Amino acid sequence: MLADSLFADWLPAIVMTVLFALGTPIAFAIAISALSFFLVNGEVPLNIFVQKMVTATDSYPLLAIPFFVFAGAIMNKAGITRRLLALADALAGHMTGALAQMCTVLATLLGGLTASSSADAAMLSKVLGPEMVRRNYSPAFAAVITSCAAIITALIPPSIGLIIYGYIADASVGRLFIGGIVPGLMLAASLMTVTAVISRRRGYTAMRDRFAGMTEVGRSFRDALWALSIPVFIIVGIRYGIFTPTEAGAITVLYTILVGFFAYRSLRVRDLPILLKETALDTASVMLMICAASAFGFYLAWERIPPQMAAWLVSLTRDPTLLLLLINVALIVLGTAVEGTSALIILTPIFVPILTKLGIDPVHFGIVMVTNLTIAGVTPPVGQMMFISSQVLRVPMDDYTIEVLPFLGAMLLVLVLLTVFPQLTLWLPNLVFGQ
Repeated sequence: MLADSLFADWLPAIVMTVLFALGTPIAFAIAISALSFFLVNGEVPLNIFVQKMVTATDSYPLLAIPFFVFAGAIMNKAGITRRLLALADALAGHMTGALAQMCTVLATLLGGLTASSSADAAMLSKVLGPEMVRRNYSPAFAAVITSCAAIITALIPPSIGLIIYGYIADASVGRLFIGGIVPGLMLAASLMTVTAVISRRRGYTAMRDRFAGMTEVGRSFRDALWALSIPVFIIVGIRYGIFTPTEAGAITVLYTILVGFFAYRSLRVRDLPILLKETALDTASVMLMICAASAFGFYLAWERIPPQMAAWLVSLTRDPTLLLLLINVALIVLGTAVEGTSALIILTPIFVPILTKLGIDPVHFGIVMVTNLTIAGVTPPVGQMMFISSQVLRVPMDDYTIEVLPFLGAMLLVLVLLTVFPQLTLWLPNLVFGQ
């Protein structure tokens, strides 16, 4: 009888593991796993499953997701990539491995615009990947740098991952946005350092004999100024209470439409239906996962798995830093098997109550968790950005895996620094918003 009870308790987790192993789409794997709990547990009405799925969509903060996705789609259509690429060329074209360095600079500039690491990986691999291969960069190296650079988007505001975490953890999205800026720049610096070392060894050359000069940088900056003003516009508006993070998404859509129509004059009315369709598809995939995770979260709460997990973790150590490092190890292992967004949705309600009781700032943990799980996006065997870049450049997973190792090492070093030194994450939000 006890064995039957334990099996019923852990059946959803077992089902989800099996479905992930079979390659079932993430949202369906989570939903089916949650449904198995309601089918086996006779104490909970089956209609609760549907209710939990539906009520997850009734959230004001989550409205920010389609707005920022739509704004990113508009800016890509409006020629933002070309202007930012010219600025990246002026800033990094003289460096060893210039195209790869430009890739990281461009990803950093785009981070405040697209809000999606997957969208950045697709764009970077299509725009810069083939050009790298033509200039005798290894295809695997090109796939790795275009996918790794896309990680920066998860931290530079606005970030879909930070919005989702803030919603689930009941943390300030404004502070999360500001808190992601320094970690995002640290990741960019680490990628550029590894790129310089590898490029020097392999003879990946610069595209310019010398630095472009402040005149050309200023001209490129001026040409891209409307685009670069968008993240500043968002941060200033949130800081001074002009609008909430959700309202910022709607206002940003209006702002980007005006920029596309009147400043860059490359957006047409006929483009909007296509962009709306693209936004609806991208938003639907994220929201379906959130709905499924809401039902799965009911199972976790019913079986009291979060408090059991908390008790087990606290029994290992009560030192906050050591506990964070242990959680990082667990997330890294999990991230090699589970897609980052789904892991974020499932694990946030488990870990946040534990760490809050130990005095760890939820904003600090949010940045660490989103960084960790986004790094998983370039980690074999299920990294989403890895798949996108590898597919575009037709790179086998074996070649990608070997090439990504030094970049993973650099990014994990940044992750450890963010974990051990919380002020790297918190000093800027504290400066902007106060303690």
